[in-house]
Parts: sequence; C-alpha cells; structure tokens
Amino acid sequence: MPRRRPRAPETEGTGDAPALDLADVAGLVGHDRCAASDLIPVLQKVQQHYGYLPEPVVEEIARLTGIPASRIFGVVTFYAQFTTVPKGRHTVRVCQGTACHVRGAHEVLRAVEKDLSVKPGETTNDLDFSLETVACLGACSFAPVMTVDGQYFAKMRGSRVAPVLGEFAGGAREGGDA
Repeated sequence: MPRRRPRAPETEGTGDAPALDLADVAGLVGHDRCAASDLIPVLQKVQQHYGYLPEPVVEEIARLTGIPASRIFGVVTFYAQFTTVPKGRHTVRVCQGTACHVRGAHEVLRAVEKDLSVKPGETTNDLDFSLETVACLGACSFAPVMTVDGQYFAKMRGSRVAPVLGEFAGGAREGGDA
C-alpha cells in the first residue's frame, strides 16, 4: 500500500518547523484507551497516515492511550518498520552484498546518490525518494541489483539509474512500500 506524504500542517508553527496537525491522531487511535498489546497496529496505522512518527504525534498517542511516551518511543526505535523522520514516497534500495559488490554495486550506488543528491539513509527534499543500502536482496545471480518500491532492477549499471528513477519521479509511477 502506498505511503502518504506527511500532511500539510493546518496550524501555525513556531521556529523553523511548522506544527503538525494532530487532529487525525484520535481517529486513528480510536476513542477507547488501547492496551499495550495493540500498540504496534496503532503505530502502523498512524505512520501510514503521516508517513512517519514525529515526536508530537508519539506524544499525542501517549496522551490518548495512556501508554507512556518513553515506552512508545522504545517500540518505535526498536522495530525497523517505524521511522521518526519523513521518508520518501519511493524507497530505493541498492544491494551491497558480495555478488553485487564484485559486479559493480558501488557504481550503481554512486549514480543513485548523484541523481537524487542524497546519501544512504537520507530522503530527497521533495520527499519523493529515500535511499537505503542493504546487505542482500536475495537475487545474487542478477547482480548488481537495485529495487524501487520492491520492484527489482537486475544487472544494473550506473548509466541505467537515471532512466529507472525517472519512471518513478514526480508521481509518474505509483509506488511506496512499507
């Protein structure tokens, strides 16, 4: 299911960052206090809506559920599926496994970094792409491999990166993976 971009704030912010609209959190959490065992599905639902779990959202979840914010942050930071920073609509993963490495994954990674102007772990300013490196994508016979939103691109070369990313840029192709 595609990720939604973080919503435009409806309230004025102070400082550099605008305030988040927390009005939707209550509807996503539900009106009854939730048990700690229900926390992961609640966090998944809220992250699906906002695209990430910023501190004000986590604090609102804590207020609504009665679960301490420290405990919620512990869950958010423990599980890789959750993020406290905005991620792009499209996730680009470049394999760094042995087979990909010896067949030129470094060239592919450099091309992605250049095309998107980001390093691994970063997201483009327009929130279109996030770049990740992974130890193995499980497609060694097709090395080097890159994925965009879980779609595999085999036997990649640096020269093929821009055309592939162009297919996804600016909403040209729907995607996003959790």
